[in-house]
Amino acid sequence: MKLNRVALGAGAFVAAVALAACSSSGGTKAGSSGSSSSSSSGGSSSSAAASGSCSTGTLNAAGSTAQTNAMTGWVNGYTKQCSGAKINYNPTGSGAGITSFNAKQVNFAGSDSPLSAPKGEVAGAQKACASAPLDLPMVVGPIAVVYNVKGVSNLTLTPQLLVKIFTGKITTWNDPAIKAKNSSAKLPSSKIGVIYRSDASGTTQNVENYMAATDPTDFKAMPAKDNAAQVFKGQGEAKSQGVSSAIKSTPNSIGYDEYSFAVSSSLNTAAIDSGSGPVQVSKDSASAAAGQATVVGTGDDLSLKLNYKPTSKSAYPLILVTYEIACTKYADSTTGTFVKNFLNYTVGDGQAGLAQEGYAPLPTELQAKVKASIAKIS
Repeated sequence: MKLNRVALGAGAFVAAVALAACSSSGGTKAGSSGSSSSSSSGGSSSSAAASGSCSTGTLNAAGSTAQTNAMTGWVNGYTKQCSGAKINYNPTGSGAGITSFNAKQVNFAGSDSPLSAPKGEVAGAQKACASAPLDLPMVVGPIAVVYNVKGVSNLTLTPQLLVKIFTGKITTWNDPAIKAKNSSAKLPSSKIGVIYRSDASGTTQNVENYMAATDPTDFKAMPAKDNAAQVFKGQGEAKSQGVSSAIKSTPNSIGYDEYSFAVSSSLNTAAIDSGSGPVQVSKDSASAAAGQATVVGTGDDLSLKLNYKPTSKSAYPLILVTYEIACTKYADSTTGTFVKNFLNYTVGDGQAGLAQEGYAPLPTELQAKVKASIAKIS
């Protein structure tokens, strides 16, 4: 299946999503009936959210920082219509979110890459759920290459330049290879300061997937959420917020971040030239690339394969998809009903506000598939 419609806009960063997800010592656990301090009753109220029935009680979730702003809007929208509902989302990073989900500490998790079978994440989720886990795509957005170089507001990089900069093969801004793509830019002789995600991050894995696909000669590592410190030569910062803050305060630095954070921090973003000319990150360029993604998950799982070598000359190729990871069947049916109701809202009316927050709504065809998978949750 092809993704064929994406709308993307820029919005301000929202500093906090909701309350932090409860740990195993309190709050509802995935596949469990909850605790006395924070139960997930999941009962239907007399009214219904526009895209799904209302539940009462508490849901706890954690994971992707890239979807922080989207989740803020979803939580606020759902709880406004469903006054008896409380949803806590803790943006701990994709890897930490999956760990919490597999430890039954949260009811669902957000991740910028699907569960990994080689890393044991699929098996761990199956054990935690005692049923098939689901990777449910909810939001699409580009990963911005952000930089802070005084006097340089337009920068073009190729996939090969990106790899060589991040892996330490190119170390100064006025390197001849960078100058060749940016002849009109006043590039300093300063050392390039690479900034990467220090926490386990789906954004990191997507960046590494892109590098491995586009420059396998220079990028030899196996893409992963948690190996940036071993792969990249530079400074690690925690979460999307940490990367944005570090780039903004560090002269001559470069890094990668989810686009909405780049916009909210007013950071310069580099164009990528895949061979057909520079392509700036925009709603149209992200749409052109996202339209070439395909569903590769089996059954009700909707994992996607992104095309990092798009054929469109106007496609910005470095994008990610954030998934909500849930159980098909929960040990406590009221928890399952609550998860189903909330995710029905996020894939329904919750998609309408994504463009305002710097994200891309799911294409209509994919929304239908996600709704069909959510309908299996109990």
